[in-house]
Amino acid sequence: MITASIVTFHTDHNELSRLIDCVLVSPIDRLYIIDNSSNDELREYVCGVSEKITYIHSQNLGYGSGHNIAIKKSLEANAEYHVVLNPDIYWTDEVVATLKKYMDENPACGLVMPKIIYPDGGTQYLCKLLPTPYDLIVRRFIPLEKFQDKHNKAYELHWSGYDSIMEVPALSGCFMFIRCSVLKEVGGFDDRYFMYAEDVDLCRRIGEVSKAIFYPYVSVVHEYEKGSYKNKKLLKYHIQSMIKYFNKWGWLFDSKRNSKNRYCIEQIKRIKE
Repeated sequence: MITASIVTFHTDHNELSRLIDCVLVSPIDRLYIIDNSSNDELREYVCGVSEKITYIHSQNLGYGSGHNIAIKKSLEANAEYHVVLNPDIYWTDEVVATLKKYMDENPACGLVMPKIIYPDGGTQYLCKLLPTPYDLIVRRFIPLEKFQDKHNKAYELHWSGYDSIMEVPALSGCFMFIRCSVLKEVGGFDDRYFMYAEDVDLCRRIGEVSKAIFYPYVSVVHEYEKGSYKNKKLLKYHIQSMIKYFNKWGWLFDSKRNSKNRYCIEQIKRIKE
């Protein structure tokens, strides 16, 4: 059994409908829509579309907390896999079936993410090393484009080519295909993050008990807007979450981070040889 969840917040109907259409023609058996909106206006829109859909209006405690509601139900239903989806995702090929096949054949893999592309087909560089405080400062607060570009290419592993299967310490939460037995072991998202960093934190914990894998042979489209780069309120959430992340895992001293990042770079170099 495969379950999936979408956390909505006054989400555009057309955007949501496009994703629901993708889910309904995939092998996903149950879709949980966790609505964090201030009203349940979406209830009437999604209910009745398919018996595969369960709509839940929730108090807005954050992105990860919303998905945790669905993850709990997925584990109670003894699902084998759970897919975390952003509302602005869509696809046209056999993405879910292909990822399921890969997971079935690779039991050591706890999480897999497909290639993520822009609507124009360009690659989104969402495979990352585990962050340091320096990474946050460079990416957000040093307005030197050439310096940022050089740093981002290393941090986001551009040099890997994004054309091979590789184990990556931090994958994006926009599309996470996760083994439920691993979710049960690590406990889902950390509710302390309201927005941002919850995917890095979950990916890191999954990577401690299994493998987090980038699989480039199928792709999904993500209308990526980088909201925290444009909205001061979202920027505040981002900074607060990163402070919580570093308080949890370590600021300057984080030996596991260093080890994971070194391993990632070394295994990609071996792949590229």
